[in-house]
Amino acid sequence: MQRMLSPFLLLAVFISAFVYFEPTDSPAIQERNVRAHMEFLASDALQGRGSGTEYELIAALYIASQLRHFGIEPAGDADVNGQKSFLQTVTLKRQAFAEAPKLIGHLNGKTIEWTHGKEMVLMRASAAEISGPLQKIAAGARPERGAIVFWQFSEKLTMQEIRQQMESFFNNGAAAVLFMETPEWQERWARLAARLPELPMRLDSLSTTGSVIVLRTEAAKELQQFPDGTRIQIKGRLGAATIKHTCNVIGELRGSDPKLALQAISLSAHLDHLGVRRAVAGDSIYNGADDDASGVTAVLELARVFGTGPKPRRTVYFVLFGSEESGGYGAQYFIRHPPLPLNNFIADLQFEMIGRPDPKVAANTLWLTGFERSNLGPELAKQGARLVADPHPEQNFFQRSDNYVLAKEGVIAHTVSSYGLHEEYHEPNDDVDHIDFSHMTRAINSMVKPVQWLANANFIPTWVEGKKP
Repeated sequence: MQRMLSPFLLLAVFISAFVYFEPTDSPAIQERNVRAHMEFLASDALQGRGSGTEYELIAALYIASQLRHFGIEPAGDADVNGQKSFLQTVTLKRQAFAEAPKLIGHLNGKTIEWTHGKEMVLMRASAAEISGPLQKIAAGARPERGAIVFWQFSEKLTMQEIRQQMESFFNNGAAAVLFMETPEWQERWARLAARLPELPMRLDSLSTTGSVIVLRTEAAKELQQFPDGTRIQIKGRLGAATIKHTCNVIGELRGSDPKLALQAISLSAHLDHLGVRRAVAGDSIYNGADDDASGVTAVLELARVFGTGPKPRRTVYFVLFGSEESGGYGAQYFIRHPPLPLNNFIADLQFEMIGRPDPKVAANTLWLTGFERSNLGPELAKQGARLVADPHPEQNFFQRSDNYVLAKEGVIAHTVSSYGLHEEYHEPNDDVDHIDFSHMTRAINSMVKPVQWLANANFIPTWVEGKKP
């Protein structure tokens, strides 16, 4: 990855690489070490570690330097001489529309057009042109594959409920989902209509599916007159593509057992956050201390314990994903370019938002997303992990972290968290001042022995019947 960094930022990386911790006789996690990682990763100097920015790269270089210091081997890209790096570079492409796209339908020999910014807003586009049969549908119904779904709902739904239902339509084959504006969308209309839409950032080798259109009330009433099966088009012209890069950090601790070394577990978190955005109370840097500098710190400290202790029988990977916040692109790339075949990964534990306790569970307790989906959580609990089921099932957290990308490929993958739905989520004040370092240190310590057991045992986790994603 060829990107120029300012001298100040290079100096910050250079200095941070030598802010190492004094060795201790005990492998237990020390609060001062936790603070050291957090105070750098969530500092204003890293400008919120925005996905695909030079500040995300600085965070990645810091993480790589720490892994090397802890005795972990690089497992990322190789150079022309076969020398491995800790970084795995991911190329992303984005295209914006060069002009306002249109929604086009034909009724009784007449062509009707609705234009982005006027009668409709193209919220999400999967391609410059989409065509399919109209299908008017209610929540819970199954769309035809390739249909342009017009979802008609009268009940008041939250934004989260709308997103979940739309994803259900897409998972069942819909090419696009159209729905009438709600009061929440009316409030956002002017801002959304003022810009030309973009295709989502995508990996060069991957496509995206599912376009979303919000219709003005009058346009929605017009569309209601169209019979099912009417050919509907979404049509526009794209401008030139822009290329950017993100990166994963991958470290490897090769297993000591000749047979079990072919089995791997991964300990993961995402290293990016939201960067610099709209100011709130004069603060525009979204530091991402809990989300997810806390998870990165957990992975780093577990790497320190593993790297300075006896080698585990199984191979352990320490994986920090880039660009989770902008679409999970790091994790998507990783499953297509893993350091070992994915079939060799028996488990992934993602650490996300462990910086504060969740009042919904007992003190000193963490929870595991999708706890009921496999036997991994219960087995780790038997080994002393203070892990319980996710107390917020309505939030669908199992599907909202990078673990889900691996889980859909068959890897037993869950997220460890203690997020209590605090108000600082995705706000500039998710900073170190709001971190409970005592809780966080205990949280990481509570996972040390259970994870060591998993890396050394013959136990292979499995999905519960009917619960595999």
